[in-house]
Amino acid sequence: MHETTGTHETRDGLTLRTRTWSADEPTRAMLIHHGLGEHSGRWRHVGRFFADRGYAVAAFDMRGHGESEGTRAYVGSFSDFLDDVEDLARSDLVRADVPWVLYGHSLGGLICTLYLADDRPQPDAAVLSAPALTDELPKTLRFASRLLSKVAPKLEINNSIRGDQLSRDEAVGEAYFADPLVLTKGTPGLAVAAFGAQHRSREAIPRITTPTLVIHGGGDTLVSPAASAPLAAAPAVDRKVYPGLRHEIHNEPERAQVLGDVAGWLDARLA
Repeated sequence: MHETTGTHETRDGLTLRTRTWSADEPTRAMLIHHGLGEHSGRWRHVGRFFADRGYAVAAFDMRGHGESEGTRAYVGSFSDFLDDVEDLARSDLVRADVPWVLYGHSLGGLICTLYLADDRPQPDAAVLSAPALTDELPKTLRFASRLLSKVAPKLEINNSIRGDQLSRDEAVGEAYFADPLVLTKGTPGLAVAAFGAQHRSREAIPRITTPTLVIHGGGDTLVSPAASAPLAAAPAVDRKVYPGLRHEIHNEPERAQVLGDVAGWLDARLA
C-alpha cells in the first residue's frame, strides 16, 4: 500500500490536489474531507489505517488550501464546497462498485453535514469528526467579519489557533506550525459563508438518513462538543464524545482507540 497523488478539476476550473491510499483488493471506499487551514497530507496515518482494513481511501486539499488552487482560505459560495464533494464522489477516486464512506472533520464536518442532507449522491455511511455546526466567536468578531466581508472579503486575518488546542501530543502542534502548507489565517468571506452554513445545518439535521457516526473530543476548545450535540437527535446518527480529548481526536495519544472505534462502527454498518 502506498500513497498516490493526483489532481481533480472542479466544475469552475480550479485544480485540486488529491491523495489516495488503497488496499490490494479493496472492498470499501472512503473520501476524507479535512478541516480549516490544513490539508490532506495531514491525514496520511488515517488513510493508511483504513487502507490496511480493506478501503480504497481518497482525500483532497479543499479549494484555497494546501496544494489546491483558489484564493487562500476563501470561498465565493459555500455550495462550491458541496459541489466539490459531489464531483469527487462521482469521480474515479471513489470506487462505484463497493460501499463508500464520507469522513469529514471540523469545517469539513460542517460541509459533510450539509452534503448528507442535500439531494446529491449519498454515501453508504458517514463519519463526522468535531463538525463545526456552531462556533465560539464573540458577537463583536462576528459583526466585524460580516462588515469586512462586504469591503474586503479576501483579507487574510490570523485565526489564533494554538497547538495545544489540536492535541495533547505536543508534537502535533509543533508539526502543524512547521508545515508550510498549513494556513494560519482565514478570511471574512469564508467566515461569513460558514456562518450561513451553520445556520442552515440546524434545519438540515432532520433530513440526514445516511447511517452516521459523530465523534467529538470532550476537551475540544476550538469546536465545542455542544456544536455536534444536535446531530444526536437524528435517528440515523450515533454520537460518541471522548472525555478530555481535544479538537483533532484522530491525532490524540488515544488515536488508535478512536480510529479502531470508527472502524468497528463502520464494520457493523457496512457488513
